[in-house]
Amino acid sequence: MKVLIDESVTLKKYGIIMYNDISISSSPQMLKGRIRLFQESLHLDLEDKDMKDIPGVAQWRSVFKETGIDPSRYRPSVEALYRRIKKGQFLEPFNSAVDLNNFFSMKYEIPFGIYDAEKIVGDVTVAIGDETSSYEGLNGREITLAKMLHTRDEVGPFGSPFVDSRRTAVSEESTSALHVVYFKPSMKSDECEEMLAAISEMFLQVHGGTSEYWVLDEK
Repeated sequence: MKVLIDESVTLKKYGIIMYNDISISSSPQMLKGRIRLFQESLHLDLEDKDMKDIPGVAQWRSVFKETGIDPSRYRPSVEALYRRIKKGQFLEPFNSAVDLNNFFSMKYEIPFGIYDAEKIVGDVTVAIGDETSSYEGLNGREITLAKMLHTRDEVGPFGSPFVDSRRTAVSEESTSALHVVYFKPSMKSDECEEMLAAISEMFLQVHGGTSEYWVLDEK
């Protein structure tokens, strides 16, 4: 599977991790406890903080504005997570891959997407949507991707830093996965490499298997 960046996309740096021979299940109790404690700590940190004061959120709101999206109407997924935590609406465990994906997003202040690689058809392209681009989101709604940064395969769009699709969602039956990391635009390449290494290591500690990762960077 190749991952490419369409020429219409101005933001040219993303993180890509491919996992193989993994085993997804309900999260181990230790992981559930760690994520719960992290959310409780984050809740306290966010009490007196505005979303615009969080660097990752602020930078991704700017990315949305640059493509023509109103970030007050369509919030970056990490901001949606933070708003929930600020209200004390902690995330309930779903499965080990999704739980870790959400944990990474909250920890690093950026959107993440994780997808069942077996459900992806052909190569993947990071692109900007038009009026015909849409999918059924994980929230059960039809998501229109006009002017929205997203990932697509030969079938069509399947992921974005707003909300992902049902079509490529990971489950306990998934044995391979694609992890897309939406870096802060301000991050340097060495920071990105270090982040991908840490993410990959923790994911494999929970799920076993192997990984390959790289910074997708087209200048």
